[in-house]
Amino acid sequence: MTKQSKESFVETVARLRVAIAAVDVVLLSVLKNKVQVFLMPVHRPPHYRHQHGVPGGVIRSDESAEASARRHLSEKVGVKDVHIEQFHTFSDPDRDKRSRAISVAFLALVPAVATDINSTESGQWFPVSALPELAFDHKDMIKVAAESLKSKLINTTIISSLLPRQFTLPQLQELYEIILARPLDKRNFRRKFIALDIVEIVGRQKNSIYRPAKLFSFKKWGVLNSNVL
Repeated sequence: MTKQSKESFVETVARLRVAIAAVDVVLLSVLKNKVQVFLMPVHRPPHYRHQHGVPGGVIRSDESAEASARRHLSEKVGVKDVHIEQFHTFSDPDRDKRSRAISVAFLALVPAVATDINSTESGQWFPVSALPELAFDHKDMIKVAAESLKSKLINTTIISSLLPRQFTLPQLQELYEIILARPLDKRNFRRKFIALDIVEIVGRQKNSIYRPAKLFSFKKWGVLNSNVL
C-alpha cells in the first residue's frame, strides 16, 4: 500500500458512521382470506410516534443473523419453529432516523391454524393491502417480502409453511389464489400439482355430510424441477 493510498484509507475510515447490524422479520399468514403481516407498536419519540413495525432488533455479537431473527421472533411475538428465510438486506443510510443501521430481513410464515397470537399486547395482524403508518423502511420491506413469497410459490413448496399438515386440494388452490390475487383453473391446477409427485394422500375429512374429501400432505420441502403453475 502506497503512502497516498494509506492516507486515503485512513481518511475514509475516519469519515465512516458506525453501523448497527440488525434483523427484521416479516411474519406473514393468510387470515380471513387475506395475506396478513404481524406488526408491533413503535413509539420512539421524537422520530417515531404511534407507528407500527415488524419484529426485529440488534444482532448480538455471539449469534448469526438467522439465530437473531429467530430469537426476536420468539421473545417479542412468541413464535417458534416456523419457516424462516433471509430475503433481502436493507442498507439505505437514512432508513433509521436514529442511527446508521443495516438490517438483514427475513421472511417467516405461519399457518392460520397456528396464529394464536392475534391481537395480543405485543402487536396484531394487518392485511398487507391495508397497512397502518409504518416506521423505518418497513413499508418497502413488507412489499419486497410479499413479492418474494409470490415468486417462490411457482417453483418451491414454500406454500406448505402456510398450510396445516393435512389439507384438501381446494384448500391448497384457495391459498394460491389468495396470495397470487388471481383465479386458477381447477382442473389444470390439480392435474399439474398431482403430476409433480410432491404430495400424498393421508386420509379423508371427517364429520362431512357429503362424500369426505381426500386429505393430502407434502412429501418433501424444497425447490421443484418444474413450475407448479
